[in-house]
Formats: sequence, structure tokens, C-alpha cells
Amino acid sequence: MFFTYLRRELRRRRKAAFVVASGLGLGIALVIVVNSVTAGMSQAQGKVLESLYGLGTDMTVTKAASPPGEGETVRRPRFRFDAEEGGDGEQSQDVVMVQGFETLAAATVAKVGGQDGVAEAVGGLNARVMKVDGQFKRGEVQPGQPAQPGQPGQGDGGNQVRGGGADFGVESYTVYGTDVAHQGLGPLTSSEITAGRTFTAAETSAKVAVVDSAYAKEQGLAVGEKLTISGTAYRVIGIATADSGDAAANVYLPLAEAQTLADAKGKVTTVYVRATDSQRIEDVKGAVQKNVPGTTVTTSADLADTVSGSLSTASDLASGVGKWLSIVVLGAAFVVAGLLTSSAVSRRVREFGTLKALGWKSGRVTRQVAGEALVHGLIGGALGIGVGLAGAWAITAFGPTLTAELGGGVGPGGGGGAGPVRDAASRAVDIALTAPVSLTTVALAVALAVAGGLVAGGFGGWRASRLRPADALRRVA
Repeated sequence: MFFTYLRRELRRRRKAAFVVASGLGLGIALVIVVNSVTAGMSQAQGKVLESLYGLGTDMTVTKAASPPGEGETVRRPRFRFDAEEGGDGEQSQDVVMVQGFETLAAATVAKVGGQDGVAEAVGGLNARVMKVDGQFKRGEVQPGQPAQPGQPGQGDGGNQVRGGGADFGVESYTVYGTDVAHQGLGPLTSSEITAGRTFTAAETSAKVAVVDSAYAKEQGLAVGEKLTISGTAYRVIGIATADSGDAAANVYLPLAEAQTLADAKGKVTTVYVRATDSQRIEDVKGAVQKNVPGTTVTTSADLADTVSGSLSTASDLASGVGKWLSIVVLGAAFVVAGLLTSSAVSRRVREFGTLKALGWKSGRVTRQVAGEALVHGLIGGALGIGVGLAGAWAITAFGPTLTAELGGGVGPGGGGGAGPVRDAASRAVDIALTAPVSLTTVALAVALAVAGGLVAGGFGGWRASRLRPADALRRVA
């Protein structure tokens, strides 16, 4: 009897049912879109951080470079060329310098890895290569013209040197020394090997290199060719393409080789850390700061706070304005649904009064009204999910490309230095906006639909339960 009456009433009042369901549906659709866009913002921000840190990295441990004291001078690259007797000659020299941070002893990696809550710790060395090459050119000696009487300035009879000089070009690129025995962390993990291969665990001191695809294209390098750094030839074994944005380094070498080139044996600049549990990241950060003094710990959340650009603006809108807007619209939809259901009960005074006169109890009338409102809510939920999925698809398919970059002067630990993380941070990263819809979001939509139906049904049922049979009899003509 309940379902028979329910079906008849819904069919008879299709227009009213559609209005109530549409109101709830629009509110639910907005919630789905906002939640999906917020999730897309989080994913986009994660891609930015992955391109700087490396996949799976929860934090980095560094030692910020201290400012020079009074009377101290900042070390700058110095190039020395020997003059060659007898003519022109090409000159070339590389200077490899640790960049960005003060170095840490390699033993720091093991000390960090021994802290409670640390699943893995891997050291790496950030360096920059400054390459100057060119040639000196001797000038040509031309005999001077004798001076003519009455024509001063036409010559003094001496020889003159014309032409000559020096023509040098300067090239700068970054090198990252990776621990080939532990390649699960670090900047190289944010790139995909698109040609050749990556390092093997046995290539600890091998003269091999993996080159970023953009740098390889710029220099005309291919797998199997040689790359010379500071007089040492390295065979290119792989080409790596960054998953998003710019690569963390132009050239990747085994850690021992990078340490040798930069005159930093037994040293690292960055320790990449993965926690055993994402919920313990802050605890691990505190433990490292306490037990490994003199270091700066930067978590991915710390870097996330410095992300700026259109990605940050869109994220703020989605998580702030969008969230409150969806709450307001959803609340308004609930109120409207309740008022429309209550209004419909008022128009059905004769019907409910007659049913009570025929023996229906107040509880039965309340359940009937609540059942109708619940069906309205489920219909609205279906409409909302459909519209929300369509909106999320449209954003993913036609959404804009967002730009993200880290705030100026911020590297891991706020050191403000250079290094793969800092270099990548100083350049904008373009991220396509997506709006992924999770099962949790769909479940939330269903819960909201049921809640909306119960709110409307509860209010309308309360009104219906207060009706008396006498009210219906007074309205009978």
C-alpha cells in the first residue's frame, strides 16, 4: 500500500517533484564540482612539488649557506688561461662548484635514516658547471704612414696593431650527483627515461651520465655519445624527460663522480627523506631538527605554502570561496525543498484529513510524506551526480592551463640557495587543470541527497501529522 500510494502521488505530482529534485540536484552538483576542482588543485600542486623534490619524497634535509663574515670574501669561479707563444689558440676550461647549500658529511644520511619514522634517506649533491671556451686572436701589425709636411695626423711613421683580441663564450648547466645504489628518492625520480637506460647499482664510480631531454636536444647529445666535464669524458647512457615542468638538473652523474668533480668527496648537499607514514611527517621533522643539529628540514607542505601563480589563486578560490558557496547553495536547496514540501502538504489538507478520517494514523501520514520527499532527494541526487560529472568532465577537457612557481628566494629549508630544487623553483611550471571525481565524492553526493530528502520529508511530515480530520471535512463542498 505504501509503495502503491507513493508511486501514484509521484506520478500525479511530477512537476512539483521535478522542481524539488532539481533544486537539490543543483546544490549537489556544485558540491561535486567544487570537491573535484579542489582535488585537481591538490594533484596539480603535487606535480609541481614532485618536479622539484622527486616522487615519494616527504622532506629534504639541508644546511643553508651562511652569509660571509666580516673580512671574508665570497668564493667565485676563477678561470686561468695560459698564453701560448706563437699565435692563436683555442682555450676551454670548466669550473665545477657545489651550489646552493653548505655541504653535509655523508654520514649525515645514515644519521637521518636512523631517526624514528624514517623509511628511507638518500643523499645527493647539487653542483653547477661554468664552462668558458673561446680563443685569443693575435692582432696584425701594420706599418705606419710617414707624416706629410703640412698634413698633421696622417701618420707618425710608427707601426700600428689592428684587430686581435679575445672571443669567449660562457655556458652554465646544473649537475646532480645521485646515489646509484638507492635511486628511489631524489630529483631523477621525477623524470622518465625515454631513451637508453638509467644507472645500475654497480656504476658507483662509472664514467656514465643521464642527460635531461631538453639539454640533450640543445647540445645535440644522444645515447652513446660523450659529454666532457672538466676534462673527463662521460658516456651518455640515458635521456630523461621530466614528468612536468622543467627538469631538476641538466645532467645526472653517479654521486661519487659528482663529488670528485666538485672537490667535495664524502659530502652531500641534500638528504631526501621518505617517512614511514604520511601522518608522521611533522614528528620526523621535529626528530631530525633535534637530533641532527645544524640542519634545516623542509617538508613538501612547507614548499606547498610558497607556491604562487594562477595555480595558487585557483586553489584558494576552490578551497575558500568555492567551499562556502557550495555550502550556502546546498543549505538554500535544503530549505527550499523543505518549504516546497511543506507547501505541498498545505495544499493536500483535504487529502490527508480524509485519509486520517479513514483510519490512517499520524505516523503513517508522516511516513508517506517523508517517503515522497526521500524519493525527491534521490532523484535530485541522480540529477546532481549527472550534472556534477558533466561539469567535472568539461573542466578536465576544456579547463585552462595553470602556472605555478615557488616564491622567490625559497629553496629547501628556506636557504635561498641554488641547486636542482631551487633552479626548478625559479622557473614557472605549467599544469593542466583537471577535476577528478572520486568515489568518496559520489558517496558524499548520495549522502547529501538522502539528507536533503530527510530534511524536507521531516519538515513536511511534521506538518502533515498535525492535520486533523475536521480540517478536511470543513473544506468539503
